[in-house]
Amino acid sequence: MLYYLFNYLQKFDIPGAGVFQYITFRAAMVVITSLLISLVFGKKIIYFLQRKQIGETIRDLGLEGQLQKKGTPTMGGVIIIASIVIPLLLFADLKNVYIILMIASTIWLGIIGFIDDYIKVVKKDKKGLHGKFKIIGQVGLGIIIGTTLYFNDNVLIREKVYDNNGQVKQEWVNNGKCDILKDVTVDVKSTKTTIPFVKNNEFNYEDLLWFLSPETRSRWVWLVFIIISIFIITAVSNGANMTDGLDGLAAGTSAIIGVALGILAYVSGNVILSDYLNIMYIPHSGELMIFASAFIGATVGFLWYNSYPAQVFMGDTGSLAIGGIIAVFAIIIRKELLIPVLAAIFLAENLSVMIQVSYFKYTKKKYGEGKRIFLMAPLHHHYQKKGYLEPKIVTRFWIVGIFFAILAIITLKLR
Repeated sequence: MLYYLFNYLQKFDIPGAGVFQYITFRAAMVVITSLLISLVFGKKIIYFLQRKQIGETIRDLGLEGQLQKKGTPTMGGVIIIASIVIPLLLFADLKNVYIILMIASTIWLGIIGFIDDYIKVVKKDKKGLHGKFKIIGQVGLGIIIGTTLYFNDNVLIREKVYDNNGQVKQEWVNNGKCDILKDVTVDVKSTKTTIPFVKNNEFNYEDLLWFLSPETRSRWVWLVFIIISIFIITAVSNGANMTDGLDGLAAGTSAIIGVALGILAYVSGNVILSDYLNIMYIPHSGELMIFASAFIGATVGFLWYNSYPAQVFMGDTGSLAIGGIIAVFAIIIRKELLIPVLAAIFLAENLSVMIQVSYFKYTKKKYGEGKRIFLMAPLHHHYQKKGYLEPKIVTRFWIVGIFFAILAIITLKLR
């Protein structure tokens, strides 16, 4: 809202009003606002949860220090969601289709997680929201995201125009100082995405329908795109949910991913930088830097209360939301194939559970007795069973997360 107010004040030549046109300035303001909201109001929300006795129910898994966490307030994801949404309402361009999708995704999965936490904690049902309803919610969001990104007229990418000889067309344009030769470009709707570590790194989802005629491919590629969106959103949100098992692990890891996503969004939405890096330019996606800043501020601010020993847990309210945020963000900036690198911690946690369960069922069927690969899954519990202290595990996972985040960023040039 402040964004629109200062845009209006620009008409009266008020000094400083134009500063709100700069994404970097608004991003800085959003980080500060998000941090302040999570720090100031976070404490009040924690006290409210304590008064209502909305505390975590702990199953005894034989882990050191586990039972000491019993009764710690949960549903703290409300702090994260509020710290994201409120600054965006103040500083973001709310007409931007990408911002609308990100806010909708945050609230959508936050509500699903909140219902799950409510059933567990308030209704005292340890099973929480039935798994099929979670999946329905995630699939529903995937359909909305995929459909909007495919059919909305404001979702475009900029491509160079080639002549009949395969050469990029060029034209002389005046930049205000002199005439310069520039490539001819056009904004088009496309289902192209980015493949990391590959030189000619654009891939069109139409190519997955190679066995069909070009006309049929164009007619049905929307369905492929929606299915892929559903899969990515479901996988990443569940991965974040799996990671939320130690104090500060999910929040810290997500903040690191948020920094990388913010950088990727900024360069993808900047004409000069995208041209210099020879990456796909996505008009109006630079505004996502504002969302990334809110996300970083919210998760770092939440760490103030969630770091060891945690005063509050984010619960499914937070973990499902942050996983969905990362997935949708990556899909929008056409970097979804980079998620295995960017969110490597989430992937490892998810795979550890899948491998553990599959191997246990296989060995039980074959030998009559189930065997395990890990001492316990998800992966962070394996290290707890090995005797590592919780803060050490979390810190080391953060370090690994930073490594993969940097690796994701350098894919901009490393091909």
